[in-house]
Amino acid sequence: MVTSAPRTVLVAHPGAEMFGSDRMLLESVIAFVSTGARVVVALPGAGPLVAELRSAGAEVVILPMLVLRKTLLTPRGLPRLFRDVFRGLGAAWRLIGRVRPDVVYVSTIIVPQWPLLARLRGARAVSHVHEAEASGRRIVNTVLYAPHLASHLTIANSRFTLETMRAALPALARRSTVVYNGVASTDHPTEPREAIDGPLRVLYIGRLSPRKGPDLIVDAAALLVDRGVDVSVTLVGAVFEGYEWFEEQLRAQASAAGIDVDFAGFQADVWSWIAGADVLVLPSRGDESLGNSAVEGILGRRPVIASDSSGLREAAGGYATAQLIPVDDAPALADALERVRDDWESIVPAVDAARTEALRRHAPESYRAAIGRAVLGG
Repeated sequence: MVTSAPRTVLVAHPGAEMFGSDRMLLESVIAFVSTGARVVVALPGAGPLVAELRSAGAEVVILPMLVLRKTLLTPRGLPRLFRDVFRGLGAAWRLIGRVRPDVVYVSTIIVPQWPLLARLRGARAVSHVHEAEASGRRIVNTVLYAPHLASHLTIANSRFTLETMRAALPALARRSTVVYNGVASTDHPTEPREAIDGPLRVLYIGRLSPRKGPDLIVDAAALLVDRGVDVSVTLVGAVFEGYEWFEEQLRAQASAAGIDVDFAGFQADVWSWIAGADVLVLPSRGDESLGNSAVEGILGRRPVIASDSSGLREAAGGYATAQLIPVDDAPALADALERVRDDWESIVPAVDAARTEALRRHAPESYRAAIGRAVLGG
């Protein structure tokens, strides 16, 4: 670990929940605190992440902040966008002046004002990129990545993310390095069932949004029921503000299909839900920069089915207990689920080897050491 850590690290992060990038932010903070540095985390609001950060030894400051959301980039959202730009600039400028950080660590690309402000105030700026939509328009990606040219270093969470950055903004990629996410695991994951006795228990963990594809799970479950396969579905996750309509649509879809779907909402502890499942499914339509939930499923000794695209291919590829399926293809998902049920006797003996490999690839200790070197070693 770094021995000559700067005195103060100021962290800017766009939310206070406990999804993938939030968990990685917490791991980064733990790494910084372990060096003896003072760590101050700026957030735009309160949430479950706050208590975790304080428990890790960080100070937390809630302040106005520009967080780029799609809802802001609409005619209705423009007044709020302009308000957040000016309020965010002032609040960040004052906080940097008060904290006087040696390093400003910018978590995700959707808080775009911080790298330049850090530069202007004489601090080292490091951006950590968790977003990669290679299928999106290049000009949009260029605009989103451009503010992070002000950072001294950019960290990408996968090779896919780095290559997406390179396609949009080669100059940014040249100043970048890859650090794979560290994914914490329960020490004693529950063994899978010896046999599928009763419904095949299907689990989804993630945002409830159209690009994540939870509706495809409902469609696939309906196809399985038509084939005479008993199945239950649990959706662990919540919607972004403004996407409540999608959850309502999902509930109506499940009801119309007669599928047993448990809408569990957001859950900070995913391990108890993985323990109660037979298979974890991540059928994203959109690009994923990596896919922590896929790794969590493998660490939890469960087979995983994921879209064969983007960072999900990087997260779930190479495991005997993982299947990659075509994007936006409910029949292919139904086939993969049926294979899990039919091949259960051969899957169960392979889950421990898969877990061992996932621990090697994504050990939190390795992540913390790498983040510490990248952020504090320059």
